[in-house]
Amino acid sequence: MKVAKALALSTAVALTLSGCTTIADMAGADSATLNASAAQNFTKMRQDAQQKGQLDTSSATYNRINAIMLRMIPYANQMNQTGQAFNWQLAVLKSDTMNAYVAPGGKVVFYTGIVNKLNLTDAEIAAVMGHEMTHALEEHSKNKVGADVLTNLALGVGKSYVGTAGGGLGSAALDLGSQVGVGLPYSRSLESRADYGGLMLMAKAGYNPQAAITLWNKMQRAETSSSPAFLSTHPSNQQRIEAMEKNLPAAMAVYNQRR
Repeated sequence: MKVAKALALSTAVALTLSGCTTIADMAGADSATLNASAAQNFTKMRQDAQQKGQLDTSSATYNRINAIMLRMIPYANQMNQTGQAFNWQLAVLKSDTMNAYVAPGGKVVFYTGIVNKLNLTDAEIAAVMGHEMTHALEEHSKNKVGADVLTNLALGVGKSYVGTAGGGLGSAALDLGSQVGVGLPYSRSLESRADYGGLMLMAKAGYNPQAAITLWNKMQRAETSSSPAFLSTHPSNQQRIEAMEKNLPAAMAVYNQRR
C-alpha cells in the first residue's frame, strides 16, 4: 500500500511541477542564486589562475576572444529573457585544453587551446561563443538542475513518504554552483537549441554562420586524435552537423541583412 501511495505521489509531483526550471527555483536554484554563485566561483577561479600565471589578459588570442565577445554582447542581451541582467565577464586561461563555456549570468571562460590548437578563425570563435552564450541565456544549466532534482525526487519519494519529508532538495542545490557551466553535460535537445541559438546570435553580430559547420568539422577531426574536453559534453557527430546545415539558410538570411 505504501509503495502504491509513493508511486501515486511521485506521479502527482511530476504532473504538478511542470517545467524543470520551475523545479530548480523550488530547489533553491533560482536564476539570481545561480548567477550569484557562478559570479563568486568565477572570481575565485580568476584569482587562482592569476596567482598561478595561467590567466591570459594580453595575448593576441585573448584580444581576439575579447573583441568577439564585446561585439556579440549587445545581441546576446537582446536574447536575455531570464529576468536577470547579465554581467558579462571574460577569463582566458593559458592551457592546451580545448574547451570553453559560459556560466550563468554571463561568465565567459575560454581555454587558449581551443583557439590555438584548432586554428580557429574569428567566425569560428564566434560560433563557440554563440553556442555557449545560448546555453547561459536559455538557462540550460538551470534546466538540468531541475531535471536532476526531479529524478532524485522520484527515486527518493518512497523514503520521503515513509519517513523524512524530503529535505534534501535544499542541500543538493547548495552544491550546484561549482558544477554549473563547467563540463556540464546537456541533453541532445538542449544542445540542438544551443546550436540553433548560436547560429542566429553569431549571424546577428555579423559573423558568417557557415563557420559553425567548419568549426564542428574541425572538432570531429580533433576528436579522432586528441579527444578535446569540449567534446566530452558537446557531442560532435554528422547528424548534428546536418541539423545545423538545415538551419543555416535562416541564419544566412539574418547575416546577409547586415552586409
